[in-house]
Amino acid sequence: MKYIRVKWNHTNPDEPVWLFSELDLEGKELRKLECFKNGFCDFATKENSSGSTKLSTQFLPTLATLARDPEFTSVEITKEEFEEVWTKRRYKAG
Repeated sequence: MKYIRVKWNHTNPDEPVWLFSELDLEGKELRKLECFKNGFCDFATKENSSGSTKLSTQFLPTLATLARDPEFTSVEITKEEFEEVWTKRRYKAG
């Protein structure tokens, strides 16, 4: 498994600013959180989701590819970091 955190650099209050993804070894999303500036997060899993958040049906770009786009700042995080955000935020999302 791989875990990533992406900051989406924009000013639209209707779009999330933090994206957290759990990826399988091929780069496909298994779980995702989309968190807004106000702290509210929507989530997605294979079984269910909240808001408009959905798992990507395509492989996610690599961190190196994302780094070339100034709109995004991305880093790999640990499983523990992902689980902490997932646990705290998922229940706020519903």
